[in-house]
Amino acid sequence: MITDIEDYFLKGCGRCDRFGTPDCSVQQWADGLLMLRRICLEVGLVEIVKWGHPCYMFEGRNISLIGAFRGDFRISFMNAALLKDSENILEKPGPHSQHASTLRFKSADDVAGKEPIITAYLKEAMGYAKAGIEPPKTPAEFELPSELIDALDSDPELAEAFHALTPGRQRSYVINLNSANKLETRIARIHKFRDKIIAGKGAMER
Repeated sequence: MITDIEDYFLKGCGRCDRFGTPDCSVQQWADGLLMLRRICLEVGLVEIVKWGHPCYMFEGRNISLIGAFRGDFRISFMNAALLKDSENILEKPGPHSQHASTLRFKSADDVAGKEPIITAYLKEAMGYAKAGIEPPKTPAEFELPSELIDALDSDPELAEAFHALTPGRQRSYVINLNSANKLETRIARIHKFRDKIIAGKGAMER
């Protein structure tokens, strides 16, 4: 994955073989992504690379993340449980996600039309960060294996898909991974399960 923020906008995230080619999703949505970048920077956010994507921070807290996919590009708001979503335009990353946190776009014009709203939401999130207000914590029903946590932290697409799974499907992966005694086996299983998780399936589903 990339470590230089400029590489993202020039070549992509570096997580697939389309990196640096015209087929890269970042190139497909370049105008809109640059517009989202400008909006984030103009409100005073600090730009860094996290998980191979542009991440925008304030007061030491992640505020937003932008990304490109084959079907759309988007901005995701961190700690979205705090946002009022006064315009009711945020979407859940998946049907079983707890909080609506994402704005998806199909064109730069779509971003331009929503720029005042995006700016307002970013400033709202920055206000919570400055005040040190944290979102309410929901107790986890089960503990994720550390290897799975590391995989989710380094792969935004996998993280989004995993958190969109039903609790039962999530639990199926936890049980399967915890049944492996060796670290290497657990890591290999996570790699093997990636396509299933992206497809919204449980560990035992075909």
